[in-house]
Amino acid sequence: MAEQIYIQPITLVTGPQAVEGDAVRLGGSLAYAREFALLLRRDGRVADRILATASAMAEAIAGLPAHLVEEAQAQWADLARVHASLQLGERVIPLNQPQVMGILNVTPDSFSDGGKFLDDAAEAQAHAGAMLEAGAAIVDVGGESTRPGAAAVWEGDEIRRVVPAIERCVAMGAAVSVDTRRPAVMEAALAAGAHIINDVSALRHDPRSLGFAAASGAPVVLMHAPGDGEDLHSGGAYANVLLDVFDWLRAARDRAVAAGIAREKVILDPGIGFGKSMAENLALLNGLELFHALGQPILLGASRKRMIGALSNEAPAHRRLGGSVALALRGMEAGCQLLRVHDVHDTVQARNVWRGLRDAALTDFGGLPA
Repeated sequence: MAEQIYIQPITLVTGPQAVEGDAVRLGGSLAYAREFALLLRRDGRVADRILATASAMAEAIAGLPAHLVEEAQAQWADLARVHASLQLGERVIPLNQPQVMGILNVTPDSFSDGGKFLDDAAEAQAHAGAMLEAGAAIVDVGGESTRPGAAAVWEGDEIRRVVPAIERCVAMGAAVSVDTRRPAVMEAALAAGAHIINDVSALRHDPRSLGFAAASGAPVVLMHAPGDGEDLHSGGAYANVLLDVFDWLRAARDRAVAAGIAREKVILDPGIGFGKSMAENLALLNGLELFHALGQPILLGASRKRMIGALSNEAPAHRRLGGSVALALRGMEAGCQLLRVHDVHDTVQARNVWRGLRDAALTDFGGLPA
């Protein structure tokens, strides 16, 4: 009878002083949790749920079945793991607050802005410059749409699309990630100056990807998607979507590390909108804090996703700003270190106001004596 354990933060607080120090800082972020649920899963189902505060966690873990104690201790340590800054060329991106990754699609068919920046280099450069000026820490350049039903792109075409865009962004001093699942494109992008490999297939699409990523030394983003072929959205069947995605990402992390990718170079993305229903996407978003127990920085990409339209009278992609900012704020509250968005100015403004609120909370001792 297979048993697994998960430690899920369930009660967030504004800071440790609000609960007399009985809180854990999640992933070195500005999110703090006081209460946690130890979920005992047996044969795919949650069989038991033990609640404990941070100060009572050692006792709660000690009371688990012996074969689960080591894993629970590892997750407990990983929840509080502080992540080093990303060194991306001359840019240093600290991960102790939410950082915004701006999207630059150089594709003809992306769901939100397909074609807008593909054939007009000046407009693409202007857009990238505007995102940087607005506060984007990273520009994510992609040359293939991964929306449901999108046609696969020949790697030569993808290279032709992304390399000039990357070169222009690097010339502006940007830190750049390349959104691709093909090692030839990864290689060309890094040669053009890109710093991060962002692979929606978690380096599974091509058997050469793991080895190339390891040899490159570049940070990698591993995203959850149920499909293992051209259609990343297929095969999404979950017993418990939050725990299933957690297990999948843990396996992806371990596979990358076993291939020679340094653990500190691995970033994880739960893959909102990829092979998941509305209810499943909402469950993941409501449970984002759990992913800190994997001990890696978390990237959230929910900007302009279809679920926002479904919750907003089928608003088209370009009318989903409010929903996108709402989901970005949810990511901030959960301690996600990276937010991949289309609307950089508005997201950065929301982040800055949120950061002001959080800083005020961390320095407000409620009138109690110091």
